[in-house]
Amino acid sequence: MLDVWQAADDIDLFESAWNWDHFYPLFGDHAGPNFEGWTMIAAMAQATSRIRVGCQVTGMVYRHPAVLANMAATVDHIADGRLELGLGAAWNEEETAAYGIPLPPLKERFDRFDEGVETIVALLTRETTTYDGTYVQLSDARCEPKPVQRPHPPITIGGNGPRRTLRAAARWAQQWNSLTRSPEEWLGHHEVLLQRCAEEGRDPDEILCSVNARVTKNGSSQDWAEQVAELAAGYAEAGAGLLVVNVPNPHDPRDLEPLADALRPLATAA
Repeated sequence: MLDVWQAADDIDLFESAWNWDHFYPLFGDHAGPNFEGWTMIAAMAQATSRIRVGCQVTGMVYRHPAVLANMAATVDHIADGRLELGLGAAWNEEETAAYGIPLPPLKERFDRFDEGVETIVALLTRETTTYDGTYVQLSDARCEPKPVQRPHPPITIGGNGPRRTLRAAARWAQQWNSLTRSPEEWLGHHEVLLQRCAEEGRDPDEILCSVNARVTKNGSSQDWAEQVAELAAGYAEAGAGLLVVNVPNPHDPRDLEPLADALRPLATAA
């Protein structure tokens, strides 16, 4: 993984590199290896110099929001202002059950998420924060030093939930990330985001819309890259601004040059 991130750091087409906030692999053998997300981001930030780094996305139930705010500020300094702060309400019952981490019912989970995002933003931007929420209580809380990026690292909110997730994205996100099966499906979720922005009085142009592309590599790196580029063209036409490509397993930095070559004409056209 380090080799891939450092290779991406050297190819100017690639804007950011992301991991996830899970403790078990989601695909294949759930008993396999899986590094903890934020420790890894700190290491990757130290090992790279240009590419932006982020976790897609941090499960709010795993860490107290005040602790997460301090982690984000610290990693933004390690990255010299390259952190993307990915946030989500969390969903993985297998992991939370195994670790004894409470996973509340959906409504409570999103109520906690809303309070968490609000307090994280406050801690990263204010000298002190006092907050008396249902789930989060802060009393003259400090987060120092503040992050390099002001007012705070860009917040990415991931998910497609029409009532709570996309409303949260409309309120707080600088980037909305979606995982969909097709550009047509993505367009439907994007329409809901536009509605939520109108309801919240938010300019949707302030939110970068990113989408994940999962393309299985069955042949050569060149074949895989061309399939990714074809999918990327469809999402670009639909209006997505950033494509996040899942690097095939086993991770091989030699996959990146063919991918960059296949995507460069699309990026130049944009």
